[in-house]
Amino acid sequence: MPTRSSQPNRTLHTALGAVLMLSSALPLPVQAGGVTGQATEWTQLANNTELISLVGKSAEQVNNQITQISQLAEQIQNQLNIYKNMLQNTAQLPNHIWGQVENDLKNLQSIVNQGQGVAFSMGNVDDVLKQRFQSFADMKSNLPEGASFSTTYQSWSDTNRDTIAGTLKAANLTAEQFSSEESTMSQLRSMSESADGQMKALQVGHEIAAQQVAQMQKLRGLVSQQMTMMGTWYQSEQAQKDLAQARREQFFSGTERDIRGGQTMEPRW
Repeated sequence: MPTRSSQPNRTLHTALGAVLMLSSALPLPVQAGGVTGQATEWTQLANNTELISLVGKSAEQVNNQITQISQLAEQIQNQLNIYKNMLQNTAQLPNHIWGQVENDLKNLQSIVNQGQGVAFSMGNVDDVLKQRFQSFADMKSNLPEGASFSTTYQSWSDTNRDTIAGTLKAANLTAEQFSSEESTMSQLRSMSESADGQMKALQVGHEIAAQQVAQMQKLRGLVSQQMTMMGTWYQSEQAQKDLAQARREQFFSGTERDIRGGQTMEPRW
């Protein structure tokens, strides 16, 4: 996972732009939707209210994307299970069927990357708000041991990668063999040469797909919790602003008092 930038403008642009880059670069039916449609506006916002409004809308769109990723992972999981059943009744899957397997496994690799991109983006949102607003940085979340969302998303990402690496290792495979589309395709071609290799690929893919369904549920929970905290913080900020405005209006709209009275000042000769 890339290191987050400490420069506010660059980080603002990156936060939602990461999802756009992943979604546009990967051959998936999952789309980011409105998540990134206004990413460039982050660096042009004139006031904090606009910033918070955009963050909230974008977080909702990210939540929708997580749902799409989870649904696609479940579809791939079910499809790979069908291929496993087919392989049990035949010596080896024919080339045209194995081609479909390869496509499903490529898509699985891609949605893993998309999930990582979502976590990176939402972690950046947390970083940006803490940089821009001291009151947000001071606000305590309900996360364990007072952790920030930024570090929690990083922990989620690390756990997800380690889980996948563990699944591959159990099948005598390495994460490097599936680290890119090119290496993935090379490994899958090698495994397609035998029924045992095909079954191993199907089993590993099925397990990783199941893991992603579970991981997306956790990620959705984090995003929802983050949005709730952001909403609570913003309402508190807005309430303080409204109170200050009401006090100003009360001060400046007060009735004028007649200060004349007492002895009239007249010249004495």
